Amino acid sequence: MSSGASVSRLLREAAALVYVSDLAAPELAAEDAHHLTAVLRLRPGEVVVASDGAGRYRGCRVTTGDASARGAGSEAARPASARRGRPPAITLLPDTDVVAGERTSPEVTVGFSLAKGDRNDWAVAKLSELGVDRIVPLACERTAVRWEPQAATRHVVRLRRIAREASMQARRVWLPEVLDLLPLSEAATCLGGGIAFAEPGGGTPSLATPVVLVGPEGGFTAGELAVGFPRVTLGDTILRIETAAVVAGAILTALRAGVLAPIVTGEQPAVSSDRSE
Repeated sequence: MSSGASVSRLLREAAALVYVSDLAAPELAAEDAHHLTAVLRLRPGEVVVASDGAGRYRGCRVTTGDASARGAGSEAARPASARRGRPPAITLLPDTDVVAGERTSPEVTVGFSLAKGDRNDWAVAKLSELGVDRIVPLACERTAVRWEPQAATRHVVRLRRIAREASMQARRVWLPEVLDLLPLSEAATCLGGGIAFAEPGGGTPSLATPVVLVGPEGGFTAGELAVGFPRVTLGDTILRIETAAVVAGAILTALRAGVLAPIVTGEQPAVSSDRSE
């Protein structure tokens, strides 16, 4: 197993990244095989990264048809699907050692109150691209959208699929965790410490509170705020729920990556107050 020193280059230069259950014998899910053939139109020999979604990955080469027929030039040797004009079935042939990627610390969590329409989908996709580790759909007192138990299960499955697809595009080797719908009253128990509310008048976001919760339209109620979590601000304007969630994720992941420098006490804050809509 490699140490991960050449991680960036392999991930950047590969034609795609896919998730598999077994890196020793990477097998494509049907939807991923379709994406590589029908959408990306990858050709034999191109490099695809296969990852287990838990930090381990390796480079693979695209192959088509039966291994015994590769290299044969006759029409009969070509896969039947290719002869009929359809993209041939493809497989992945391991081409590099397995690389163990290091998990960045601290883990970043963003929770947000359910929003109307496809705004939840958009937020999950962008948070996944940013590198947020845990994404939490929240049910607050003023949350306008209410999911019944069966609907909640269906919606969360959809959000997890969106997170997976966005993470593949972003070349993430650690899949984000999308939690089940969480009542805000259970946040402290389920999410642990380091929680902060995104609220006007709070302090500057920092990695001391790597869990940021965004409230619904109208904000958190006085009773919810009485829980006592610290408050952080996200800007001077009124943000929609999904925008505030993405801003929180962007700030926290940028701080973690060193792209933003922490504010030193006494300096003018680079990020000021926010209110989510």
